[in-house]
Amino acid sequence: MHINESAENYLETILLLSRKLPVVRSVDIATELNFKKSSISIAMKNLREKNYITVTDAGFIYLTDAGKEIAEMVFERHEVLSGWLIKIGVPEDIASEDACKIEHIISKESFEAIKNQL
Repeated sequence: MHINESAENYLETILLLSRKLPVVRSVDIATELNFKKSSISIAMKNLREKNYITVTDAGFIYLTDAGKEIAEMVFERHEVLSGWLIKIGVPEDIASEDACKIEHIISKESFEAIKNQL
């Protein structure tokens, strides 16, 4: 399952928003990411076409099982990597920013090795 970084970020954002909001809408994603609603609409169309999300007639966005699997994988990577970087002395804000970059490119094998070391 190969998906680009941008799509991973959208799916992770939907996951996180769904944990704190009763429903997720495009406007919520736009606000969270500080993107234009038109950009979000295009991204949601692409995610819907790839069956990573469903969108109701009312505009509520839900992750499919495939979308949720990707979102949870990216979120786990972010949490583990940022925690590890903080543990080795990187300031929290930098650790979080770097984890956002690393989480998309690290191999499954390297991530598992880091996770096992912790």
